[in-house]
Amino acid sequence: MAPQGALTTSGSTTQDLRLSMVAAERSGDMLAALLLQGLQKTWPGLQASGIGGPQMDATGFVSRWSCDELSVRGLVEALWRYRHINGIRQSLIQDLLASPPDLYVGVDASDFNLPVERLLRQQGVPTVQLVCPSIWAWRPERVKKIRDSVDLVLCIYPFEPSLLEQHGIEGTFVGHPVADVIPFEPDRLQARQALGLPADATVVALLPGSRPAEVKNLALPFLQAAHRMRQLRPGLQFVLPTHGLLKPMVEAAMAQAGMQDHVHLVMGRSHEVQAACDVALVASGTATLETALHKRPMVIAYKMQWLSWQIANRQRLLPWIGLPNILCQESLVPELLQEQAQPEALAQAVLRWLDDPAAVSRIQQRFADLHCQLRQDMPTLATHAIQKVLAA
Repeated sequence: MAPQGALTTSGSTTQDLRLSMVAAERSGDMLAALLLQGLQKTWPGLQASGIGGPQMDATGFVSRWSCDELSVRGLVEALWRYRHINGIRQSLIQDLLASPPDLYVGVDASDFNLPVERLLRQQGVPTVQLVCPSIWAWRPERVKKIRDSVDLVLCIYPFEPSLLEQHGIEGTFVGHPVADVIPFEPDRLQARQALGLPADATVVALLPGSRPAEVKNLALPFLQAAHRMRQLRPGLQFVLPTHGLLKPMVEAAMAQAGMQDHVHLVMGRSHEVQAACDVALVASGTATLETALHKRPMVIAYKMQWLSWQIANRQRLLPWIGLPNILCQESLVPELLQEQAQPEALAQAVLRWLDDPAAVSRIQQRFADLHCQLRQDMPTLATHAIQKVLAA
């Protein structure tokens, strides 16, 4: 169902597009902001509102709620916050049904977005999901929900459209937007200058996540690992990016680990941190792919609430959780999960990269190949795909 007068037969716009969009975490905020920039080139008067973050807001998006209010990791954590999150969703649904948008785009966060999309689609509102739910990794039973809820899935990985097609779901590979944003040859020296880091130092990036639950579980062991690395190699430099919501938790962990005077803490600027470092200790998630696209070796770690881990681990379909390993289909970088994510083990795994330049060179080539595969100009391809949905 196309909005009245939204497109001519040539695809040019004849009216503004009213878009509702929901991103539920900071990585989704970044993806959504890039898509919004692409849509604004076709619809200069785009009116976009919903749930987003600072990068979306910078495009003119109107956030009724912050994406940080929806950011959870793990099934048990989601249950703890269910009433609050469901309250936001019900308020959003009421508003959207009372005044339907021309288009709804859910950005990742399928557990939140699919029920909204299903109700809107039943009312004739075109629905698009940016980022395919990872049915290839876990919870394959979501296929029917996807088929009932969305007109189109914008896929960021090349193998996903054919998988969706097997289940009668329309999918289009648009590339991963991070691959468009990150330079193919990141400038390490420039990034260090921008961050105030020594040009000739060996720099370790600490990336304990962007969600409160992640930082709660990972910041302290990451910083304790950094303390151990500093004992073994006093010349190492450590840099950790965070944002305002998480800064007090990070600072408390730094003090507890005795690292408050030995970590360069920066607000945001995670891509500069990844460009500046020699190796990264990183929480599983989008940051692992960003680190790979910066061609930096890494150690992936993750810890979550015990029951959440037991449930999620039983539903896993792949031997890896890190995106670089999943996309390359081999154990390229170490993954230390749950009880394995101890400071000494983390420290030794990071130091092994620093002692093996040949391995670093090999992995950089693999990451370069991955970058080429994922770089597809997502904002333009996604906009073209959305135009077809609206014209149908």
